Amino acid sequence: MFGPKIRVSRELFERAKDHAEAAGYSSVEELVSHLLEKEIEGGERSADSEDLVEKRLKGLGYLS
Repeated sequence: MFGPKIRVSRELFERAKDHAEAAGYSSVEELVSHLLEKEIEGGERSADSEDLVEKRLKGLGYLS
């Protein structure tokens, strides 16, 4: 895999490597990619949820 690189401490990399192996990932890169995708999707859903809550509160008359 060629592309952007991210630096982490050797200790963190070794922990990630152990976790990736135990969880069935083929590499640390696959683990990190999966975790980043999950985190980004969660952030996007959170923003959507905030908008939905705001619309509901406006509909109920709590916000103007």
